[in-house]
Amino acid sequence: MTPDANAVTHFIDRHLAQGRGARIAFTEVGGAGRQLSYDALAQGTARVAGALARAGIRREERVAMVVLDQTEFPLIFWGCLRAGVVPVPLNTLLASSVYATILADARPAAVIVSAELWEVVAPALAGCDSLRHVIVIGGETVVGAVGFDAFMDGAEPADTVPTSGDEVAFWLYSSGSTGQPKGVRHVHDSLRATADTYGAQVLGITADDRIHSVAKLFFAYGLGNGMTFPMSVGAEALLYAGRPTPDSALSVIRDERPTIFCGVPTLYAALIAHLEGQGGQAGGHALRRCISAGEALPKEVGTRWKALWGVDILDGVGSTEMLHIFLSNRADNLAYGTSGLPVPGYEMRLVDEAGAEVGAGEVGELLVRGPSAADGYWNKRHKTRTTFEGEWTRTGDKYERREDGRLVYCGRTDDMFKVSGIWVSPFEVEQALIDHPAVLEAAVVAARDADGLEKPKAFVVAKPGQAVDAASLKEFVKDRIGKWKYPRWVEVVDDLPKTATGKIQRFKLRGGV
Repeated sequence: MTPDANAVTHFIDRHLAQGRGARIAFTEVGGAGRQLSYDALAQGTARVAGALARAGIRREERVAMVVLDQTEFPLIFWGCLRAGVVPVPLNTLLASSVYATILADARPAAVIVSAELWEVVAPALAGCDSLRHVIVIGGETVVGAVGFDAFMDGAEPADTVPTSGDEVAFWLYSSGSTGQPKGVRHVHDSLRATADTYGAQVLGITADDRIHSVAKLFFAYGLGNGMTFPMSVGAEALLYAGRPTPDSALSVIRDERPTIFCGVPTLYAALIAHLEGQGGQAGGHALRRCISAGEALPKEVGTRWKALWGVDILDGVGSTEMLHIFLSNRADNLAYGTSGLPVPGYEMRLVDEAGAEVGAGEVGELLVRGPSAADGYWNKRHKTRTTFEGEWTRTGDKYERREDGRLVYCGRTDDMFKVSGIWVSPFEVEQALIDHPAVLEAAVVAARDADGLEKPKAFVVAKPGQAVDAASLKEFVKDRIGKWKYPRWVEVVDDLPKTATGKIQRFKLRGGV
């Protein structure tokens, strides 16, 4: 066992050894504008490791993080890894009851919270018997907690703990698009695996890039975009602590001039509608690459974005279980309406209910094999065994393989249903609905008619100032994708239920007509 296997050595200390310590690693935008150089990141994470040791938080114990995208996040996350402590970043948008459930499951020795989130998190701490330390960033006067500055005050830098590359480094809780979040355990080597595959060979990030991810650091997609990938090459990440909106995202793009922008389909669609409402002018920018994940990108969104900005969106597919994107379009090989081809280093299979491979033009569940697969779920042995089958991971997504090898998203396995004996892809119907000029967003689920048979039901969000006529919308879909696939019911809603990653929570929309 050598210290080189600890991910901190590759992502932080290597840059100092190679003369890049003065480069900026993180910049906060939309606020005080604090920055961290790679040298300051190295020193700060060593002090975090020292503060953890001084507090008696031992190797392999867990530290829950309910932390906004601010410079303390990378200090704490990588400081934990340096100490051999396991950070557990949590969604910053949860309710108190969900935090209570997760903390009871994770049993952390400490929880570190941004002051802005304290009122929501505080009620969840009462039943967490494992907690020995409660630390609040910017909350020096919070009763029952210690401020982060006080926790760090006088802490001596600690050496990096030698680890195995197979040692659990951190946990992420799944976003819960189909139910209760699950603790997903990831090892040190997986961080470099995603950087060496997607980061280097698809995203193509360089030391000169400035990257901004509207997807937050607390989940897998944002963690790669906003930390792992820029830190793998000594680049700069722009951190925004607020909730992303079209206005805030445009301000960052125009004022901070990132070269890489990482979004989700919901925000891309909202940005397009926002710009078109302003006359369709994107304005000045420095973007050379845009990527999307979280949900499949509708073809219409990709083509309209390219027309506005002159930059394509590379749509990809990843999961918390695989840590980042393993299937993606590429800058030199892009086809909107598809999820592209396997990322170098990953293999895919499409199988039917019996586990047999399906042919071109058929629908099957996607299985993936690659170097960043999780070590399993915490305290969920049965779910671990049914998801991680040897080297293969079940994604729970249904895909169709085209003759050219590209994969086309059909929907979550739990969301797929048959009409007249034929599989219907909710995503295909949603794409057809989104093509309508009055529709901003759409979600399709199965509902039962008077005879108890399943048919498509659509929930649609209208564009600002637009009205949706259900009858004409049904005919619109019939003309595009087939008579049996059109939604039998159309319900206009103000918004759709989503996870913080932008995934539509269709299970919340089910329940009949």
